[in-house]
Amino acid sequence: MNRKSIITLLLIAATFTVNAQAKKKKAVSKTAKTTVKIVSLSSLDSASYAFGQKIAESLKGEGVASLNYMFLNKGMQDVFKGSSSMIESQKSQYIIQEFLTNSKKSKFDSTLKAGELFLKSNKLKSGVFTTASGLQYEIIKDSVGGAKPKATDEVTVHYKGTLLNGKTFDSSYDRKEPATFGLNKVIPGWTEGVQLMSEGSKYRFFIPYQLGYGERGAGANIPPYSTLVFEVELLKVAVEKPAPAPEVAPKPEPVKEAEPVKVEDTKKSKKQKK
Repeated sequence: MNRKSIITLLLIAATFTVNAQAKKKKAVSKTAKTTVKIVSLSSLDSASYAFGQKIAESLKGEGVASLNYMFLNKGMQDVFKGSSSMIESQKSQYIIQEFLTNSKKSKFDSTLKAGELFLKSNKLKSGVFTTASGLQYEIIKDSVGGAKPKATDEVTVHYKGTLLNGKTFDSSYDRKEPATFGLNKVIPGWTEGVQLMSEGSKYRFFIPYQLGYGERGAGANIPPYSTLVFEVELLKVAVEKPAPAPEVAPKPEPVKEAEPVKVEDTKKSKKQKK
């Protein structure tokens, strides 16, 4: 019998003892308090419990509700004892990732379904356009003839971002200062959507979670699997200038080789000196 089982039995036995004593003394005192002494845990027992506690807290934060504790224990024992594994280590990583993804989806199922239902009905509204990627947008103000950005350009915009419940999670209007950034350094929904705009235009984008902050979300204000709504006003496009061509160093003039002196000419020069 392991130590944990012994502790459990001791607790049960102590409980029965206390209950029996309480019944005998019921007539004397109804408010008598009892205390149960718990056997102190060894360092190994404490560490083992702490490991289990922290692992469970971490998994619970990822949306895991429960595990099969028998197989959890067996997996750990097989590794520590060097026994043959039921699952290859490399495959285990894939299984864990898939399980965590499905668990998190389950945790944020209401957010996911709300986004799907919203986009499904929103695309049927007049004035709402849907791209091949699933991005939806409507034109609030169209500026004809203005410069259109490419993904590599830098843009200056005013914007407001909200969740489907109307909560604003970010706004340059509130900060009273537009934002400037490279269009290829933002979420995919922005990179694609802003390229549809011309300078001076204002659009409203409805961004599925796959084109937004995905399965992770962003901080405390944007939960995972969130469908986002952005109002974007394109103020300026700074076209990326091509990198200057490297300067070509001037070619050095070819050095003329000295003509070989003929032996006869040397003799003649000596005679002339005489």
